Amino acid sequence: MNSVPAVAVSIPDMARSASTVLIVDDEDRNRKLLEVLLRAEGYLTQTAANAEEALTRIARSAPDLILLDVMMPGMDGYQLATMLKADPVTLNIPIIMLTAQVDRSARIAGLKAGAEEFLTKPFEPSELSLRVRNLLRLKAFSDFLQNHGAILEEQVRARTADLHRFRAAMDATADAITLVSRSTMRFIEVNATACRMLGYEREQMLEIGPAQLFRGGTHQLEQEYDDVIAGGGAGESKEVLLNRQDGSRLLVEVTLHAQRSGSDWIIVGVLSDITERKNAERRLIQMAHYDALTGLPNRTLFYKNLTRILASASDRGWSVALLCIDLDNFKNVNDTRGHVLGDELLCQVSRRLVDCVRIRDSIARLGGDEFAIILVARESQRRAYAVAERVREVLRVPFALNDIEVAVGASVGIALYPDDAVNAETLIRYADTAMYQAKRAGRDVFRFFTAQMNTDALARLELETALRKAVENREFVLHYQPKMQIESGRICGLEALLRWQRPGYGLVPPGEFIPTLEDTGLIVAVGRWVLETACEQVAAWLASSIGPMAVSVNVVGRQFIEGNLEGDVTQALADHDIPADLLELELTESSVMENTQGTIEILKSLQKLGVGISIDDFGTGYSSLAYLRRFPIDKLKIDIAFIRGITTNADDAAIVLAIIRLAHTLKLKVVAEGVETAAQLEYLRGHRCDQIQGYYLSRPLPVAELEQMLRDRNRSS
Repeated sequence: MNSVPAVAVSIPDMARSASTVLIVDDEDRNRKLLEVLLRAEGYLTQTAANAEEALTRIARSAPDLILLDVMMPGMDGYQLATMLKADPVTLNIPIIMLTAQVDRSARIAGLKAGAEEFLTKPFEPSELSLRVRNLLRLKAFSDFLQNHGAILEEQVRARTADLHRFRAAMDATADAITLVSRSTMRFIEVNATACRMLGYEREQMLEIGPAQLFRGGTHQLEQEYDDVIAGGGAGESKEVLLNRQDGSRLLVEVTLHAQRSGSDWIIVGVLSDITERKNAERRLIQMAHYDALTGLPNRTLFYKNLTRILASASDRGWSVALLCIDLDNFKNVNDTRGHVLGDELLCQVSRRLVDCVRIRDSIARLGGDEFAIILVARESQRRAYAVAERVREVLRVPFALNDIEVAVGASVGIALYPDDAVNAETLIRYADTAMYQAKRAGRDVFRFFTAQMNTDALARLELETALRKAVENREFVLHYQPKMQIESGRICGLEALLRWQRPGYGLVPPGEFIPTLEDTGLIVAVGRWVLETACEQVAAWLASSIGPMAVSVNVVGRQFIEGNLEGDVTQALADHDIPADLLELELTESSVMENTQGTIEILKSLQKLGVGISIDDFGTGYSSLAYLRRFPIDKLKIDIAFIRGITTNADDAAIVLAIIRLAHTLKLKVVAEGVETAAQLEYLRGHRCDQIQGYYLSRPLPVAELEQMLRDRNRSS
């Protein structure tokens, strides 16, 4: 009994500097790394490069714990562990096996060999530290019980100085620890952490058995204890719900170890409250599967749900409809009202969409302003039709955003299972294709997927792929269409027009590829190339007999928003050292209205440099006097649609005349596009139009033909 206090007091010190860890590994690098990690925690270390060297070191001075590599030349880790556990002298030395093998059979083999713990490489240093610490603590308890087996239930309950010191040692640990007699199924001892965790006083805990804390009851618990004993004294960690004193339930992680004490077995339980960890896991799952803004399932969970529903539909003969919903003009709300109100709009939209479906249906936000609905019904096409109509109906009602009413619509694409596709990936793709078709049909409409849509989508994908290669391979060329000063008859400038020299196809008309360049955003890179190439050509003409020739270049809204148009223009002018007044930018009415304030600032900066600014296709877009006043504009180009009818249609003639008068009042020049006849030219001359452009003068020409035309005109004049 005299030695009890010393042993008990030393228990908390077993995880500190007094403990020696033997590292057995045939890799020198691994041994050094483990030494560094363990010494940083205050442990003493020994090393061995193989099993034979380890046995020699153990015989000379037994360590407190062994880190044992499995795969070693000669005797492997399993064989060494089996040998150590068969020897009464080394039986109680804890072993942690280290291996790169991840299969369950390797772990089972290690436990059968007698290892208490098993770590898979690579492992976190913190995990190694915790495993070592916990095993050394359990060894301390085991040593105490082994050396004092006579201290059974009656002696432990006695309030002796030894018991107080033993409790002090247990209470010094951060883990909740319980000691249970297998024969009586009663607590022998519990530490203060366990009492606080379960809400009992120590005396109350000692009056009850562990079965009262577990839902499974005595029989199940006895079986678990017997399994630990049969397994060599070490059990795997398990998650268990415990009954607390106040009736609440607590989720803990329990690791059981069994230690023989005379004719009885003492079951040592180490309990960790994992409530916060589980809450964190639930939060991570929420973040991983649900949209943070709307609370709807996100794209990841949506895909899982669709895959699961399709599997059930296949087994039960269900029909399924998938609706892809994209808000119309949502970007305008974000740009004009700000992202805060844009987010509020998305939340309101999601609530309205939820009201459109039944509980058994599934709805998700896929990202941005795109949503999806999964419908399960006997007649999925009819149900999809009804829901699509309902979606359009509820979204047409204006949304109130900080006392501002905002109206949005939705384009809806629908694909059906099993009619259109039988797997999730294809069904999503087809619904998406139908949605884009709805966008092209004028928005605020819905479309069911058709085979022709798939054909068109594949062709569009092929075109996009070819255009990306065209950008990389520089397959584009510029043609130039002359503009003529009506009063003098002289060529006063050129419009640079993009053409695609597609391998195997020849020259592709702009209408067949420019919309795709804009849709994909490739227009930003291509637009930069056009500016660079046009300025390079202007510089070449300046150095030739042709002389100064102003060139206009078309730009689009995406170049203002996604690119660096101002930087691209100034760089191109500087690179080729040409006067800024020889470059003109042509913008459509719709493009100048995107990102309005930003566009104005960029255009003002460029106009200060001397770059000309003109509005292309005037009369077909906003045609607002407000933007003519606000924007720095030098020239208006009347759209060809009005020019065609000026000699035959009184309305067209009146519109053209009004535009000319308006432009001149605002001190702007006017260019008539698409002039094809002498009669059109005479009408424009008679009403003081400044310039013309069109096939009457010349079609767009490649550089060589254009230069020949310019030289011929110069000679004739």
